[in-house]
Amino acid sequence: MSIQRSLIGALIALVLTFSAAYIGSRFTVGEWYADLSKPSWNPPNWLFGPVWTVLYLLMAISAWLVWKKAGFQGATVPLIIFLVQLVLNAAWSWLFFGLHEIGIAFIEIVVLWLAILICTILFWRIIAISGILLVPYLMWVAFAAVLNYKLWHLNA
Repeated sequence: MSIQRSLIGALIALVLTFSAAYIGSRFTVGEWYADLSKPSWNPPNWLFGPVWTVLYLLMAISAWLVWKKAGFQGATVPLIIFLVQLVLNAAWSWLFFGLHEIGIAFIEIVVLWLAILICTILFWRIIAISGILLVPYLMWVAFAAVLNYKLWHLNA
């Protein structure tokens, strides 16, 4: 694989991944979220930006490594699942922060977590490090799902 092709693949992975981040960031926390009852273990708002930045970077690297190793032809299903989870990732912010639909957002984040799990397994089978790079994302979304459920329960 040429260096130019590899760099183009890395750039595509970054653009796709950070596009989901950008779309999700359009739905801001705002007063609505500030007024919700929250559990004592709710992270401070300032933590989310740095954590998500690292996670999106790890996602992009993971997808790029899979594409670099197998190409789109050799990893069609895993890469499509990756794109699906990116769409679900962006959609959660819209449901939760945009529409204030905490219960629907919880159902959606469970589906997102399952998509990440499937993607992690499929990536791992192609190149182990790609699956490993998705584990922090899988764990963070599991935590976010529990938090989403608790917020739903506290504010129903």
